[in-house]
Amino acid sequence: MTGRLKQPTGRYGGRSAEERQAERRRRFLDAALQLFGDSPGFRGATVAGLSEAAGLSTRQFYEQFRTLEDALAALHLQVNDWAEEAALAGLAAARGQSVTVRATAAFRAYAANVTGDPRRLRITFIEINGVSPRLERQRLERRARWVDFICAEAAAAAERGEAARRDYRIAAAAFIGSVNGLLHDWQAGWVDASLDEVVDELVRLLLGILRPPGWEVCYGRTDSGP
Repeated sequence: MTGRLKQPTGRYGGRSAEERQAERRRRFLDAALQLFGDSPGFRGATVAGLSEAAGLSTRQFYEQFRTLEDALAALHLQVNDWAEEAALAGLAAARGQSVTVRATAAFRAYAANVTGDPRRLRITFIEINGVSPRLERQRLERRARWVDFICAEAAAAAERGEAARRDYRIAAAAFIGSVNGLLHDWQAGWVDASLDEVVDELVRLLLGILRPPGWEVCYGRTDSGP
């Protein structure tokens, strides 16, 4: 199939065509979260099976997506958006607090969001991998967005005199890899710790990056030596 089917227009049942299409898209993505994130997984799913799980027709699927890969791509972005919104809400709740409090609030909110539904973890860390070059680019682009998130907070902490002034991009990429790996292993039952303990360990790791040995605050500016 080279393109999506033409979408209906006009009002029906008191809802506009756009409202009906948005509702159908939500139902397809809800069904995709269940099928891709649980059983049978993305590679075992079919358009017919996804449509049946959504309670919609295959024709309606092709009004929304060209392929199952398109549905997985949309779901991956949605799951990441939910996690980002949670982290931002955690930061907002800790506005004006120290970098330690802010980091703890952000990562506790993030961790609660991504581990609260194991299907989201599977979409983010498992199902998206190795599907296609296009989805690999999308995965890396979203990771780069998280790198930007960490770098922005690190830069703000440095301006407040709470962190060393330096380029944090490599360190942020390494830290995000640690976050993803630890949360995945914790969810899988390979880490014997509470979620709060996991978050506390991640915060300690981040603070170690922001405040390397020898770093100190000196009259509102950051120094990395005596």
